[in-house]
Amino acid sequence: MKKKGGPVRLYSMPSSGNSYKVRLLLALLGRDCALIDVEYGSPALEAAHRDGRLPLGKAPVLELPDGRLLPESNAILCWLGEGTRFWPGDAVVRADMLAWMFWEQNQHEGVIAVRAALAWYPHRAVDATPERMAALLEAGHRLLGRMEAHLAGRDWLVGDAVSLADICLYAYTHTAGSRGGFDMARFPAVTAWLDRVAALPGAVGLDA
Repeated sequence: MKKKGGPVRLYSMPSSGNSYKVRLLLALLGRDCALIDVEYGSPALEAAHRDGRLPLGKAPVLELPDGRLLPESNAILCWLGEGTRFWPGDAVVRADMLAWMFWEQNQHEGVIAVRAALAWYPHRAVDATPERMAALLEAGHRLLGRMEAHLAGRDWLVGDAVSLADICLYAYTHTAGSRGGFDMARFPAVTAWLDRVAALPGAVGLDA
């Protein structure tokens, strides 16, 4: 297998949890990376679109050492994490990790992140109707409840050690209360898990 060393560049939206999860893993791995900030409405984002740096039309995108562009946050996590301590050696545990990562994009992000975005970004405020926000709040509490039940009595989402699943789910869950308005006091096991991820050596916050 070709080594994954060498300089990489990350087209990253600073306020986005999807971009943050990649920055977090890079920090945990102690890997250098050139960051290109492509925040909403910025000239840099317009330039990245114009120059074809966002193949699927959104950030994050990792530019590999050979110049290829890798989109989608969880695909980037897998590329960076394979062969590290965040990649389980057991095939079943690894599949379980991927299942949680698929669930994050298919279920969790579309509720937890969307409610936060409607509340956080001025250009999304028009869609933040009381009915929609209430529906997202109810759905989000159900999803967080699923995580709560799973994490009760265990430290990490899969196996006996931290994995990419934890990095993946941490990104939007850790701001679910502050940005999304979810009642995190209802989920002590989730809150304890968030604290464990934040305490990992090398971890950085969303605004780092």
